[in-house]
Amino acid sequence: MKRQIYIYAGIILMYIIYNQFFQVKDERTNTIINILFASFLFGYIAYMAIVVLRKMKK
Repeated sequence: MKRQIYIYAGIILMYIIYNQFFQVKDERTNTIINILFASFLFGYIAYMAIVVLRKMKK
């Protein structure tokens, strides 16, 4: 489980670094990239929840 948490922390750091330093000048494209990043983060949370539930089931 530690590995998933480290990966999740890395994704959050990439999201923060992108928003602080590497934003695209076009606002529409930047919004699309932020939505995709957020969707990926929530998807990874769902994946971690499934992993935890499977471990609890055993």
